[in-house]
Amino acid sequence: MSGSEALARVRDRLVERARADEAVLAAAFTGSLGIGDTDRWSDVDVALGVAHPPESVAAEWTRWLDSEFGVLHHWDLPTADARVIRVYLLANGVEADVSFLPETEYGARGPRWRAVFGPDPAREPFPAPQHDLLVGLAWHHTRHVRVCLERGRLWQAEHWLGALRTQVISLSCLRLGLPTEYAKGAHLLPEEFTRSLEPTLPRSLTAPEISRALSALVTVLIGELEHSGPETAAKLAPTLTHWADFQGTRMPPLRGNAPRSPDGTTDGL
Repeated sequence: MSGSEALARVRDRLVERARADEAVLAAAFTGSLGIGDTDRWSDVDVALGVAHPPESVAAEWTRWLDSEFGVLHHWDLPTADARVIRVYLLANGVEADVSFLPETEYGARGPRWRAVFGPDPAREPFPAPQHDLLVGLAWHHTRHVRVCLERGRLWQAEHWLGALRTQVISLSCLRLGLPTEYAKGAHLLPEEFTRSLEPTLPRSLTAPEISRALSALVTVLIGELEHSGPETAAKLAPTLTHWADFQGTRMPPLRGNAPRSPDGTTDGL
């Protein structure tokens, strides 16, 4: 069975099960299925409005999915309410994301939604990420790259460099009205911008190379801030540029009895 055939079978069986389940009041496709833009690698994203406690419905569906397709693993996205958003890896390689939503939470909150059956209420859209939050994460991650370089922790420096690049992409997507989460709008960004990101990829796990990539990324970040928040750019640019100017001299080892976090550092890095 091809990937597209496997996806279609999972999709169709989920809908059949939903229609037959008295605990399910309504169903909709979300994600790529919600806008009809799928390929063989797409997830099967389904939202269910349920009349019973979501946790109990999710437990029944998990048992059914395991008997129907084989569940290699599943996990739940953390939520602050009664919703259960369960992510399944099926034995045929398909990822199925099933949201079990109380009736008061069920409904479209964005364009990636296509009702299958049942009531189809509209809900308040999920808020866009705050510009100041993305800016704050960007300078936070820039500083952490520099600190890790100073401490000679190259794998950690590379981790924070990638996290910083994610924030820069999100800032540009937010400004242009594109999806910001998980770089979903990155392929829609102007080619001039994405070309400027290419030098921000380190070519080796060495301090000079990570430092070079950081300097290139800070240049892109400052340019983006000049578009979306010129005053913020003017305030942050000198400090960001200073942090990106790593000359390869590490800080001396920490001495004394400074408090240490569980991972052995003194400040949670």
